[in-house]
Amino acid sequence: MTGPSAVAGRTVLVAGLGVSGAAAARVLLASGARVLLTDAARPGTVDELTGAGAEWLGATEALPAGVDLVVTSPGWRPDAPLLVDAAARGVEVVGEPELAWRLRVAGPDGAPAPWLAVTGTNGKTTTVTMLEAILLAAGRKAVAAGNVGRPLVEVVTARDDDGTPAYDVLAVELSSFQLHWSSSLAPAAAAVLNVADDHTDWHGSSAAYRDAKARILERTPVAVGDAGDPVAAALVGAHPRPVTVTLGEPAPGQLGVRDGALVDRAFAADPAGEVLLQRDRLPVPGPHNVVNALAAAALARAAGVPAEAVARGLAGFSGGAHRNVLVATIDGVDYVDDSKATNPHAAGASLAAYPRVVWIAGGLLKGADVDPLVAAVAPRLAGVVLLGRDRAVVARSLARHAPSVPVVEVPSGDDGGMDGTGVTAEATTTRVVAAAAGLARPGDTVLLAPAAASMDVYRDYAHRGRAFAEAVRAFGAGR
Repeated sequence: MTGPSAVAGRTVLVAGLGVSGAAAARVLLASGARVLLTDAARPGTVDELTGAGAEWLGATEALPAGVDLVVTSPGWRPDAPLLVDAAARGVEVVGEPELAWRLRVAGPDGAPAPWLAVTGTNGKTTTVTMLEAILLAAGRKAVAAGNVGRPLVEVVTARDDDGTPAYDVLAVELSSFQLHWSSSLAPAAAAVLNVADDHTDWHGSSAAYRDAKARILERTPVAVGDAGDPVAAALVGAHPRPVTVTLGEPAPGQLGVRDGALVDRAFAADPAGEVLLQRDRLPVPGPHNVVNALAAAALARAAGVPAEAVARGLAGFSGGAHRNVLVATIDGVDYVDDSKATNPHAAGASLAAYPRVVWIAGGLLKGADVDPLVAAVAPRLAGVVLLGRDRAVVARSLARHAPSVPVVEVPSGDDGGMDGTGVTAEATTTRVVAAAAGLARPGDTVLLAPAAASMDVYRDYAHRGRAFAEAVRAFGAGR
């Protein structure tokens, strides 16, 4: 059963009232459910939701009597006492994407809008927004949603003025947290871009993290993955309809690169393949973005999008904030913001896009091993500027693998917090940019790709990226 009738008359507890939780509560109320709300603290949305008929429980670790379903925020770990209690009582726990899947309604053709879904440790948002651009270029009523953009419950219930569904296809980004709480999603095509150690504190182990990613493939007819990523390739290779992407010459069943062009040999009628786009027309740099583009193209081709629409969508793609964005060129040095590179895997992909780099790194490593990254990128490093709580870990790795590379450490408010030390994030970033400029020479790239989370010094990775851009512009204005 799908649509509002799936929850009408049921008692649903929404645990966590962030953006997705509040959206879920609104849609549940509109669908005729009795809605209970809980969170660790009282958020500002409570008054709005209780005014619409929801019931605020405050913080609770015990499941109230009569609850039929729990919708949990992705920020709540599986060992949260409330969720453990729900499992012990046999009450189903789902995430907002699973709820959205159950609330889908049929369009004019009698079927709900299909989902084209993407997960991976890195590249999800870029791939999903590339996919959205391709679908829009094909004339589809498409939107990127899920872990990027709008909550899925809002998208699947959105209507045009005539009452028909607002979208006929969804480009869906799904995190491992969201997939952990999903049990019936069946995308029309799905991609696992890559799998590297991340979020093991939430999942409990690398294997559990991998298995959560793999859930996206369980009920999809087409599985897409990067042939160059061993874990993703193995997951996709076990699927009945595997499609892999490669930076090399594509074999049958692959999308890849031939003579400087992106080529499809998985969905093309011609066994030799069909050219999708010249590689130099892709407006975002780096081999990792070629892989992202090929994965987006594969999902679109699985949905029947013609090659010319793939070309128009990719050529017109503008990229996302804090993802390899050129901020300025000053005295022949490019300053690039890739603050979204919050783990070593992402930073490695970013560094590979530039031949000679002054690397700005550091923050919260969350236990990640930076040694393989530092060893791999050492030959292209012109210098390194380190900040954040775990900068000493990166410094030790640089001493082992790149002893001749100059390293500058910038003290920051990373131990007691910004307020505790009086050192602001902006002041730290100004010193970081000045130090990086001192190490760079014309032709170099100063690259913010921290390989770490940001919350020791900044509010989030976007704050880090904005502070970097502002400091670069101020530095340039002072030249």
